[in-house]
Amino acid sequence: MNGQSIVPSAAKPRQLLALLAIRAESVVTVPTLMDEVWGDAIPKSSATTLQTYILHLRRMIRTALRETQEGVGPEQGGEAKEILATCLGGYRLAACPRNSDVSEFQSLASRGSHALETGDARTASAVLGRALALWHGPALVDVPVGRVLSVEVLGLEEQRTRVLEQRIEADLQLGRHASLLAELRMLVARHPMNENLAGQLMRALYWSGGAWRAFETYQLLRRTLVEELGVEPSRRLQRLHQEMLCGGPET
Repeated sequence: MNGQSIVPSAAKPRQLLALLAIRAESVVTVPTLMDEVWGDAIPKSSATTLQTYILHLRRMIRTALRETQEGVGPEQGGEAKEILATCLGGYRLAACPRNSDVSEFQSLASRGSHALETGDARTASAVLGRALALWHGPALVDVPVGRVLSVEVLGLEEQRTRVLEQRIEADLQLGRHASLLAELRMLVARHPMNENLAGQLMRALYWSGGAWRAFETYQLLRRTLVEELGVEPSRRLQRLHQEMLCGGPET
């Protein structure tokens, strides 16, 4: 906050802050917070302990405010309560778009997606690349994750994958086929049943002069889907494969 970290070192307050931050501007109910922090082993003192964690987070917010603002008076205690507010049934953390990687990522992702939809592949590639650069590893890698946060992490990772697919799509439209091959091969190996990535690798290979490798990629995906899920590739991917057999798809 304002260049000062308010992330606690203790595991459970850190866990609590992570959930409040991911759901910034929304009220997170007390039962939800308790479920995340304690799961099925909620102690009798949970209500008091949760309040203690909230007070600890507010103290850290207040300290960050003092260190970044001059002439701070007693009213600053009220500011901390506004940033981390008590609401009916729970708590709400105010959003700080300039200081939240999640908020900035989502904002950039939205802008990049719009640019791609409107045909501006160059802007889309640049903006989506900036969004992805905010990631430095798995989501919440340094935070204990309970039942609630695990769902949130899954959602964040799915958003990241979607943005990555869109950035690659923009680069394909810009004709950067050969430069994408190493990245796409790695991604397809990591996500062997992701049809979007497989299709993008097929296009990159085909337009880089590796048509037979594109066909090989399709057959590998088809075999994996049939063996693991008992399904054929989607009609979209089948159509892409057929277009390649008949002379080539669009870039």
